[in-house]
Amino acid sequence: MTERLRRITRALLSVSDKTGLLPFARQLAAYGVELVSTGGTQRMLADAGLSVREVADLTGFPEIMDGRVKTLHPKIHGGVLAIRDNPAHQAAVAAHAIAPIDLVVVNLYPFATAVADGADFAACIEQIDVGGPAMIRAAAKNHTDVAVVIEPEDYPVILDAMAAHSGGTLQPLREALAAKAFARCAAYDAAIAEWLTAHIGEAAPAWLALGGRLVERLRYGENPHQTAAFYRTPEQRFGVASARQLQGKQLSYNNLNDTDAAYECVAEFDPERTAACVIVKHANPCGVAEGASLAEAYRRALACDPVSAYGGIVALNRPLDAEAARAIIALFTEVIIVPDASDEAREIVGTRRNLRLLTAGGLPDPRAPGTMLKTLAGGFLVQSRDTATVDAMGLQVATKRAPTADERYDLQFAFRVAKHVKSNAIVYARHRATVGIGAGQMSRVDAARIAAQKGRDAAATAGLATPLTVGSVVASDAYFPFADGLIAAVEAGATAVIQPGGSIRDEEVIKAANDRGVAMVFTGIRHFRH
Repeated sequence: MTERLRRITRALLSVSDKTGLLPFARQLAAYGVELVSTGGTQRMLADAGLSVREVADLTGFPEIMDGRVKTLHPKIHGGVLAIRDNPAHQAAVAAHAIAPIDLVVVNLYPFATAVADGADFAACIEQIDVGGPAMIRAAAKNHTDVAVVIEPEDYPVILDAMAAHSGGTLQPLREALAAKAFARCAAYDAAIAEWLTAHIGEAAPAWLALGGRLVERLRYGENPHQTAAFYRTPEQRFGVASARQLQGKQLSYNNLNDTDAAYECVAEFDPERTAACVIVKHANPCGVAEGASLAEAYRRALACDPVSAYGGIVALNRPLDAEAARAIIALFTEVIIVPDASDEAREIVGTRRNLRLLTAGGLPDPRAPGTMLKTLAGGFLVQSRDTATVDAMGLQVATKRAPTADERYDLQFAFRVAKHVKSNAIVYARHRATVGIGAGQMSRVDAARIAAQKGRDAAATAGLATPLTVGSVVASDAYFPFADGLIAAVEAGATAVIQPGGSIRDEEVIKAANDRGVAMVFTGIRHFRH
């Protein structure tokens, strides 16, 4: 790649975010750069005493239509797009008195902010930038000669280059800035397309655009030989993307994935009703419980599978308090994610220097719509978020015996958890706490047996003679295709079952439940998770 030094003699500045603009413009002026600007940007620079030329003076045409048309003019785009080494281009520049523009500094109207703030349709439409993307794309296309800057963080980059290269920039920098500019325009347009598609109610548009802003480059991906990065989308949802990391090491790819799984699960539990804790390992809950306090909920969740909880992720549905903080730091934990944390709790967690503490600012709404993506070779799958909640389901009693009030509560609890366990998923629960979880198995009966074994192991760890699953209820994320899975759960000690139903062998499964005096309810909703 040739370095191709290009000196900056004229700069066009038109920004909505004016952070750092004035000192940047002063530095450009100190290099003898002619400043050209529009509207509010021009007034701000002029009021600060800088000599700045209005775009209308350059084009000989005024801003019209409430500023919708101001830079869409051949004298602007010709100045940006003219190739300096092309004689025909330079002849056109001379013939039409077009002033070359060597630096374009533009950031876009805050469309995503308007949407996030709940602005009405017309107001959002007015925040769709037209001239800005046109100038950015023109400058990025002609990056052989022109530098483009789309955000304030790159002002020092330009100034450092000018200081090092006699007031100019080199091709490698301009190329990097161009790539960033094209990606920014694509993400901006993606946000507009997503908003308008949702407005018209189109679930599967003919073209789907995705965009995100880099949060950070990660040390590696799922494995050390894989590269990875974390991007934020315009979606307004509390979780890892909204969280502040108050302390601890940099989060890894796996940390972020597991933390998201834990926080989405704990959000199923209304903090106004109960304290709740979810412990996750490898994106699966290994312990979930409600409690009168966060500390109690944590201890009860931990009791489900204390072996797997080592080095896990802890998510709480209420602000972290001192009592819960003391309980959690007693066991090696990778991440704690909470809506907020008291000062005392922060100090306690601070005694474990490497433990990451995240405050998300709130809980995600499990009923809020959203989009889920999964990549495939040569494409990706898109689906709506699973917003079904067991509280809204009309549970149908399928057996002769109906569940008791306590069983019914635990059944709903267990199904709430099963929604967040990889399929095939079986969850045993008793007294508002999981007592055995079987995740990600190829057969449902194996998931039931593994979850029962977890209950036996946890009882042995606690010094109990009776497996934790005795007297429990059991939830299945999908229907039992055969009676064997239900029978395995009953043999483990389950007294009531919750499942979607819908198998061609439902009658066989119902008969097995009736023969064993077990209550069973159907939800009519499946919670596959892959």
